[in-house]
Formats: sequence, structure tokens, C-alpha cells
Amino acid sequence: MPCGDGALTAVMAPRFKLVVGIDASSKHLALAKSNLPNAELHVSLIEDFVTDERFDTITMINVLEHALDPGTVLRKAADLLSEGGILLIHVPNAIAINRRLAVLMGTLSECEELSPFDIHVACHRRSYSLPTLRKEITNVGLTVHDTGGVFYKMMSTPKMDWFLKNGLWEGGTFAWGRTGEEKSRNWKREFCRAS
Repeated sequence: MPCGDGALTAVMAPRFKLVVGIDASSKHLALAKSNLPNAELHVSLIEDFVTDERFDTITMINVLEHALDPGTVLRKAADLLSEGGILLIHVPNAIAINRRLAVLMGTLSECEELSPFDIHVACHRRSYSLPTLRKEITNVGLTVHDTGGVFYKMMSTPKMDWFLKNGLWEGGTFAWGRTGEEKSRNWKREFCRAS
């Protein structure tokens, strides 16, 4: 919740008997249908979704930072869980190294401050560190069982986008530490995997 274009859901789908996706955008769901032909898809806001089904696993990836009322979204997700169900929540890390550097550089006053990119491009309403995310979750009566990270983000999103588009990927000579070896490697993919 939401499933977006279904690309990430398609990676997880083979592990489940039933996949149900919701998204407020019918445009996204049209794309999701091509990625998830056997999934049950619904156009809905999370807080408005109605079903009698209960789910063993619910994913909420990059949604809470956009929500008008994250508590309502979390309570809705919790209500849709089966007994013993798991809610997987992912949000951008407000204390990632790129944001810490921004504070030291003076472009942010604190790590959880929203940058112009956060507000105008990413459409974030808030940012989370692990303690503030944990508080958001426990404030609605849920228990945090485990935490972890996914990606070491050493640059801001606009910088990474530029680097991935314009970086020295082909014929990089000294850029990757070795010359003449494995010229056929996809260095963009290797960079993302390594991060």
C-alpha cells in the first residue's frame, strides 16, 4: 500500500499466494496490471480502502512521508493485518549521510528539515529518523519488532540522478579502480548494488 507501478511488488509477488495492491492513481495501477497480471488491484486511498480480507504481510514503502495523517494510514494498515501479520514500513532516512553533510554545509539546519527538493519534487510532508518513525508507529499502538536499512545514500537524490545519468560509466579507465578489466560490466547497476 500503495503499489505504484507494481515493479517492486512484482519482485515480492512470487512469495505469496495472493497479491492485493492499492493505489490512488489509476494511471499507476494500469502499469501495475502489466507487472502483476494475477494481482487484485484497487484504486483507493489507503485510508479509504475497504475489504473483508485480512493480510499476513502489508508493505508500506515510501508512503508515510507523503501522508496527510500518517497515524490514520498506520491504523488502517494495522486493521487490515491478520493475527500475527507483519507490516513492513520503509521511509527515506532523515539522518542519511547526504543529509548530515547538508547540515554541515549549511544547506539544511537539521537533518529532519525538508529541503526544497523534498517539498516541491518529492512532495514530502515530513521526514523521519529511526526514533521519529518508531514514535509514529508506537503512537498508534503498534510494536516495532525489527529495523534495518536498504541503501547507503551518500548523495542527495538530484545528485544521484545526475550521476547515474551522466557519470563516467563506459571506458572509465581509473574511475573504478581497475583499468581494462571487465569492460562489459554494467557499472550503473554495480554502483546501485554496492550502495
